[in-house]
Amino acid sequence: MRYRGLVIRPPSEAESYILQVTYGCSHNACTFCPTYKGTVFRLRPMEEIEEDISAASRIIPHTRRVFLADGNALCMPTERLELVLRLLREAFPGLERVGIYANGRDINRKSREELRRLAELGLGIVYLGLESGDDLVLRRVRKLDTSEEMVEAVLKARDCGMKASVIVLLGLAGKEDSLRHARLSAEAVSRMNPDYLSALTLMLVPGTPLYEEWERGEFEMPDQKGLLEELREFISSCRLEGCVFRTNHASNYLPLKGILSKDRDRLLQVIDRAFQRPEMLRPEFMRGL
Repeated sequence: MRYRGLVIRPPSEAESYILQVTYGCSHNACTFCPTYKGTVFRLRPMEEIEEDISAASRIIPHTRRVFLADGNALCMPTERLELVLRLLREAFPGLERVGIYANGRDINRKSREELRRLAELGLGIVYLGLESGDDLVLRRVRKLDTSEEMVEAVLKARDCGMKASVIVLLGLAGKEDSLRHARLSAEAVSRMNPDYLSALTLMLVPGTPLYEEWERGEFEMPDQKGLLEELREFISSCRLEGCVFRTNHASNYLPLKGILSKDRDRLLQVIDRAFQRPEMLRPEFMRGL
């Protein structure tokens, strides 16, 4: 099992076998993301993928979950992805689910028939970064998809038998547009009604265009209180049914978990307590990407 470059995965895939099927991100232009800078996107040779699956089947034969890396591996041609899924099913008899990162365009470009075939072969969950429901923010940070395209993609994936896990990024709109970002993001995810929803917090990383904007004084990050207010506005504005919501990522100041909208009031009460009790918040040195 071999890996090239920085390999990331969602927190919920911590116990999964990570299989690189692509290198980098096919878009790789978001101004806030440092992950694949310097990595030229390409498909990993199929021969290497087969060798890694074979090795993994001997080393970790009881694998139940697999995550396909890198950044948006769903952009792979459908026939190639089907082959990977078949190989995984043969290698791991107890395989329960395969997960993958995707952007909206990856899903919207595939037909419903293609997506249903992938779901039948075990592709059980797609992870998508909405980041913001505000199209002005999305354009400013050079995201590939509009909020409407992301809503369409999530609804399409779920209709074809896949679960969807969606990410929003606190702080991305800056201080001035913070609450607008929260409300429009809540509006978008409410239309999606994903199975899982996570809020992460923007961390400005040296070398990214957004960090350089911040250095020049062109971007102002909300302070800790402002980020809590943004999170509170987002949760209070969400209209969801049966959606698992988490802020357990290391970038966040306040870890939360609940079902929206059932647990909305409880989560808001925790946030309100955190305004008064800063010791509830994760120390700066413990935050990370």
